Amino acid sequence: MKQSRKQLQSTPVQQGDDGHSFFSKYNAQTSSNELQQMQQFLELFPQPIWHLKQQQVYANQAFYQLFKIENLPPDMACWMTFIHPKEREDFQTLWQQSQQLLQSFQYQVRLKQSDQCYHSTRLEVTFTKDSLDAAQCMVQFIDLEPKLGVIEQLQHQVESRNFMLDASVDCIKLLSPKGQIIHMNQAGCLALGIPTDDKHFGMDWLMLIPESERAAGQIALNEAVQGKTSRFSGESQLENQPTAYWDNVLTPILDQHGQTKEILCVSRDITLQRKTEFKLQQIIEQDDLTGLLNRHAFSRVFKNNLKMTQDKQQQLGLLLIDLDYFKHVNDTLGHIAGDHLLHSLGQRFQQCFPPGIVVSRLGGDEFAILIPQLASEDELLEIAHIAYQQMDLPILYNEQYINIGMSIGCSTYPRDAQSTSNLLKCADIALNDLKNSGRGGVRMFSPTMLKTLENTTRQLTLARSIIQSDQIVPYYQPKVRLSDAKVVGFEALLRWYDEDQQIQLPSQIFAAFQDYELASRISEIMQIKIFQDIQRWIAKGLQPLPISINAAPVEFLRDDYAEKMLQRLQEYHISPEIIELEITEQSLSERGANYVIRALHLLKKNGIRISLDDFGTGHSSLTRLSNYPVDCIKIDRNFVERMHTDSSALAIVKAITQIGASVSMNILVEGIEHSEQVDTLKACDCHIGQGFYFYRPLSYDKAVELLNS
Repeated sequence: MKQSRKQLQSTPVQQGDDGHSFFSKYNAQTSSNELQQMQQFLELFPQPIWHLKQQQVYANQAFYQLFKIENLPPDMACWMTFIHPKEREDFQTLWQQSQQLLQSFQYQVRLKQSDQCYHSTRLEVTFTKDSLDAAQCMVQFIDLEPKLGVIEQLQHQVESRNFMLDASVDCIKLLSPKGQIIHMNQAGCLALGIPTDDKHFGMDWLMLIPESERAAGQIALNEAVQGKTSRFSGESQLENQPTAYWDNVLTPILDQHGQTKEILCVSRDITLQRKTEFKLQQIIEQDDLTGLLNRHAFSRVFKNNLKMTQDKQQQLGLLLIDLDYFKHVNDTLGHIAGDHLLHSLGQRFQQCFPPGIVVSRLGGDEFAILIPQLASEDELLEIAHIAYQQMDLPILYNEQYINIGMSIGCSTYPRDAQSTSNLLKCADIALNDLKNSGRGGVRMFSPTMLKTLENTTRQLTLARSIIQSDQIVPYYQPKVRLSDAKVVGFEALLRWYDEDQQIQLPSQIFAAFQDYELASRISEIMQIKIFQDIQRWIAKGLQPLPISINAAPVEFLRDDYAEKMLQRLQEYHISPEIIELEITEQSLSERGANYVIRALHLLKKNGIRISLDDFGTGHSSLTRLSNYPVDCIKIDRNFVERMHTDSSALAIVKAITQIGASVSMNILVEGIEHSEQVDTLKACDCHIGQGFYFYRPLSYDKAVELLNS
């Protein structure tokens, strides 16, 4: 910086230097904390200079001599008053307009000078901002009346300007409105591959930049011709040189009529910045664990590929992948094992697919695969099969093999959806449909799944509504002794009132029992209301009968079901001996069965009886029942309905009754609707039953009447 300032001081600036050159030189030679250098810098210009920066006014000696004044008050009117009165108002109007737009202009006026005569003078006014984004203004006063040596001064001025432009590392070009190069500094020549000693300019600027950048360059040039500052980014590559990236700014230079007479094009090399941005983008868009694209990057790539697919009228396929029972790996082997599994699977995905297929980890154990230019559904299923095969070979961790499954949901454009969000939704619906029906494998989306989802959504919404409105009530279906029809207990059943106060069945909110939060909340409400009813019965002096309470399999997944139930019993002072927990056979074979079994043992230990509902419809066997703390088996109504038309159904009822009795388990038959069924069940040595033949589910008040009878 010091050496450049010495060179500048030894080379006086000639008259005719334009305002933009002045600001370029000044900003290159000074900074905001070097204002004391301003006065010395202005003295380098032979023509009168007036400069305003950050409300501070400066002027050189030529200015003071022009008007024969010694001190300069901080008021621009001090020199505007020297403009001929007939021209002053128009000039001030143009000044205000240009100041607001930060535009430069030239204006010819008659200016009263020190000899008290009006001289024809061109005022070159430049408004701009410095490197700190602070507004600044400069006015040059060019006396148009002939003077000796003006040609020499102009020549010296041009040489001085060129010297300063060549000192800049930016590529600076002066263009005509037609886009022809009037002048270019040394850095510009080197960047475009033009010999630095070639001073015969006039070539078309657009033809010197890469063909791929010419459209953007033409748009920027057109805007500059219209008086607008424009900007565009581009790249270039000379022979045997790496690609360079440029930020190009085109600034119009206006004449006194506001028309563009020249265009200043400044191109700055941003190669290092662009490479840093590329590297940072790669880091931001890469999943740390697997090296695959992350969710954010996949979303961007997905949108770009779908647009190209739509433009070319092609097909596109999407796979959503979920690892089956991945949580079990984390719970049993630890999260490090789970991370190892994901990392290994990510590496396999990167190696097994042909080029063009995009693989991403969306988060957790979820992956997505995008297949652009899809030929057919068969190709999609083939790629899905390749993905599925990646879990066929177990993954070894800490001398243990990790064996889990994979579920894949598929959708295609344009058959299933027209947007990225809807394609993801369709693939997710297919994935959930697969998981709900047993997990593992590949499933294509179909419109019927959407109807199922809509129905599920309606049920979940309804369940949330009746919970919030406190519409749930327990009803009690009596259990009777078949020999004499005496009531020996109740089964608590969920009912709810609609907005018309009509009683409704739980089948309308069946989906809620597959959702942990909703199922647990409904269970909590039911238990509290049942225990409150028992308290009221006791307060009336009635002897409460044993009550069985139903539990959905999903309620056990947090592994705290038993603890919560026992705590509520204690809060309401209810004896565990009159409570029976009723679970479905399905609970013992589904995900989380180990949580169910642990809860059953804890409840059994505290005096609660366990009943197994819908027996014979699932996967359990009588020989396995000895492993479970089950006290009672309920024979499903389906067998009772078919006893007199299907001999195998009757045989099953007899077998369950006989074998259940041999392992000291009570047998209860549900769904009894007529006397013929009662007689047959008695003959099969069944003792307890329930059904509409005896009683329909009763409200609290009706149950009180029954207990009083």
